[in-house]
Amino acid sequence: MLTTFPAHATDATEAWDRVLNQPRPNRGLAFLPPPPPSIPPAFAITPERRALLNTIRYAEGTWANGHDVGYRVMFGGSLMPTLERHPDRVMYSSRYASAAAGAYQFMPFTWNMVTQKMGLSGFGPDSQDQGALFLIQRRGALHLADRGELTEELAAKLSPEWASFPTLAGHSYYGQPVKRFEDLKRFYEDNLSQLRQMPQQQWERVAIQQAKPCTGDTLDCQLEAIRSQTP
Repeated sequence: MLTTFPAHATDATEAWDRVLNQPRPNRGLAFLPPPPPSIPPAFAITPERRALLNTIRYAEGTWANGHDVGYRVMFGGSLMPTLERHPDRVMYSSRYASAAAGAYQFMPFTWNMVTQKMGLSGFGPDSQDQGALFLIQRRGALHLADRGELTEELAAKLSPEWASFPTLAGHSYYGQPVKRFEDLKRFYEDNLSQLRQMPQQQWERVAIQQAKPCTGDTLDCQLEAIRSQTP
């Protein structure tokens, strides 16, 4: 600890006032600018990744024939009124209760983690797609998805994230209803085959199609509105 003062000072306050107010020599030090803000990561959408995203929607019951209404589905089939944010609302079925919402049935705490990691805003389709790809990567499965093949290993890696995906034993990781691997594989292969025949601008957004407004508040009502537009 420094206990002495400059010799010409009469007390501590005067001493350090003089020292601190002296002009400082320019020693040619370069001050680095503050680092730029980090850019949130963004995952490219490829036919292989889109096919897996669509397969997750199929397994979770939000496929809705590829229409964007699936991004509004809450657990149990009701539709959230807005995509500005995760609804964070517990819904009930005959056997279960859950606050899962969106095309990939994000739980509130999972979505909060995703938005913090990725800097996402809102709960729209693009944000949900990016969030799902982040979770796939987090489970160490994105490189498997990029191979263009739905394997039992890939499905099992995703089973802790999506209860509808089977483990290697063919069961749900959480003891809930689960899709058969054969059904998921069939859907994935059919979907991927269609995507690979489309131009890029189509398969990047192929899962997002507009539907006319429906007066009801259920997925069935929305699907009926979609079917009414089909020739």
